Amino acid sequence: MPAPVPAPVEPTGPGTDDGPAHVLTPSEELRQGLAALRAEVAKAVVGQDAAVTGLVIALLCRGHVLLEGVPGVAKTLLVRTLSAALDLDTKRVQFTPDLMPGDVTGSLVYDARTAEFSFREGPVFTNLLLADEINRTPPKTQASLLEAMEERQVSVDGTPRALPDPFVVVATQNPVEYEGTYALPEAQLDRFLLKLTLPLPEREHEVEVMRRHSQGFDPRDLAAAGVRPVSDADQLTRAREEVARVQVADEVLAYAVDVCRATRQSPSLSLGVSPRGAAALLAAARAWAWLSGRGYVTPDDVKALAHPTLRHRVQLRAEAELEGVTAESVLDTVLAAVPVPR
Repeated sequence: MPAPVPAPVEPTGPGTDDGPAHVLTPSEELRQGLAALRAEVAKAVVGQDAAVTGLVIALLCRGHVLLEGVPGVAKTLLVRTLSAALDLDTKRVQFTPDLMPGDVTGSLVYDARTAEFSFREGPVFTNLLLADEINRTPPKTQASLLEAMEERQVSVDGTPRALPDPFVVVATQNPVEYEGTYALPEAQLDRFLLKLTLPLPEREHEVEVMRRHSQGFDPRDLAAAGVRPVSDADQLTRAREEVARVQVADEVLAYAVDVCRATRQSPSLSLGVSPRGAAALLAAARAWAWLSGRGYVTPDDVKALAHPTLRHRVQLRAEAELEGVTAESVLDTVLAAVPVPR
């Protein structure tokens, strides 16, 4: 399976050369601060640079992430280390079949001393919420996250309560074990900006993991591993403001729309990408362009983010699945077929 976010590529198409006039020049200080996250996370997690970049893009876009990987590839450790390197508050919820919506969002609690109800905040009131094995809880509890993910608030007893900023949900799921799980509905999948896959490590990376454990590495003690904050919420906010000013030429915008529209016409798919998916692709491409040091988006930025942004927004036909077709192969076909603006 291809890496969620590839290495930088030479831009082509509209907005190359020296770029359009009057475009944003990304702040080197902000970019270097976020780029340093890779080295900091690598102190605890080995060989997952692409996933770290994807999570940074999600933070820049105020988007949510679905992490998919077999058990033991450091999904939970990755999120905990990233939050420590960004000095963000993080909470973890283990999703189980008996988890109730109030266990996530919070609930009203009766105080016998005052004879009044008071609101007790749930773990959703944090900056980085790790929803571990989200597909192990019933749809009712899964749905409790929808308002939080879309509106950045939760409503209890008719009263909306704002969540902290930034607020990002990072949900994990196991791609090989389906017994006792509940498939995420399309409406919820569409709320995730990116779906990142964490592959099994290469041999040299796995050897390095074993070496660290043999030398006493404790994944529960990140401070002992040397993980320190290299950025913070203030820098993240300023970076977001710059990303919002990254320019998109009409031809590139139309290209992103054409890629998404082409998925709706694919004979292998029963569900193509919605307009929300096209907006997500454009937002992710802008963040990637900014991280690459440009104040404008190129068609290559759109291509680079197409797989992680769109793979969970399409649904294969049953007959296509039987023939071995995958969402990745369909997206490859679409990207090869849609004309690239020059």
